[in-house]
Amino acid sequence: MSALTPHLLRGLAGPARRLLVLCAQIHSKPPGEQLGTIDIAIGLTSCFLCILLPAGWVLSHLESYKKRE
Repeated sequence: MSALTPHLLRGLAGPARRLLVLCAQIHSKPPGEQLGTIDIAIGLTSCFLCILLPAGWVLSHLESYKKRE
């Protein structure tokens, strides 16, 4: 390593030390009613279907996308 490397690294890290990190003060109350098992199952199922169903459809029809018609 050259003798200038520590000076260059210090020059790059210098501005990062002066950055202010702002933290949001977020507070909330406990939930009014707890979610049941069925509610959680419906929510997770709908999320997985919305993400995985289109991806599965595209992957299953990948050969037709490769063909130029």
